[in-house]
Amino acid sequence: MRYRPFGPNGAAVSALTLSLGIDNIARGPTAACELIYAALETGINSYRLETADPVLAEIVGHALQHIDRKLVTISLALGRGDGRRGSDRDFSAEGMTASIDRALSVSRLGWIDMVLLEEPAEDELPQSSLNALKALRATNRVRLLGVSGDGEVMDAYVSTGAFDVLVTPFHLNSGWQVRSRVRAARDSDMAIFAYGYFPAELDTEKKAATLDQPVKKGLFGFNRTAGRPKDDPLAGAGTFAFLHRTPNWSAEAICLAHGLTDPSISSILIQANDAERLNSLAMVPERDMPPGLAAQTEMARVAGAGSAAA
Repeated sequence: MRYRPFGPNGAAVSALTLSLGIDNIARGPTAACELIYAALETGINSYRLETADPVLAEIVGHALQHIDRKLVTISLALGRGDGRRGSDRDFSAEGMTASIDRALSVSRLGWIDMVLLEEPAEDELPQSSLNALKALRATNRVRLLGVSGDGEVMDAYVSTGAFDVLVTPFHLNSGWQVRSRVRAARDSDMAIFAYGYFPAELDTEKKAATLDQPVKKGLFGFNRTAGRPKDDPLAGAGTFAFLHRTPNWSAEAICLAHGLTDPSISSILIQANDAERLNSLAMVPERDMPPGLAAQTEMARVAGAGSAAA
């Protein structure tokens, strides 16, 4: 595992963060704990709780009880409810404070390294809520405040200077809006965590080969994608088809490795339900990308951007 500097105290965070949610605890606390043990063995020291579900917090706390608390980074997502039936989005000062207090009580973790607000709308986060979180930060129950999500509203939250962390979707075909947001966050000394490194539009060779390719009118006016015939040896050239044609590399591994090449990214969020998948992803930071892959990625991005502009 590789590590990167994180936070004002110069702590080290693993290049990968294991994101844990309802799916992980659905298999029972033993399976969830074993997954966390497997992550620790790979060197992952960063964990995100996707909800404020007290059961999830208790399991994570139990799994990490024998680890020096200063050696692990725990983030808690707020705003999407606590995972229980009927639980609604809640960015109120009372609701978020109660969620944090409950998570700390059942987990016995001592503090939350990052509280991540899940894409609050422009009018969804009152000043009283932000003041309550800052008060928790002042007492060290919460160390850092972050905002997570996509959309133009994220630009507004980054510009406020009120947050320490940005969690954003980021992948090899991210648009200029996302890349501009990442630069703005970096310039504001915000730590940046990324998710969505392997988007659905790239998960098969067919989709990867036709993403953002220009569409021409065929016979009788039906649309067809421009490009070479599928049996042409150069079919897919200049597209993301290479993701599925690189020997000894899966498309997901390439996308993850590409995200790790960006020095702005502190850590990338991954999801896994079993040790086998977790171990395969944890190996990626130690691998060097094959020669020429970076150039192929840039060619595909430029070609896609050109066709989109057209």
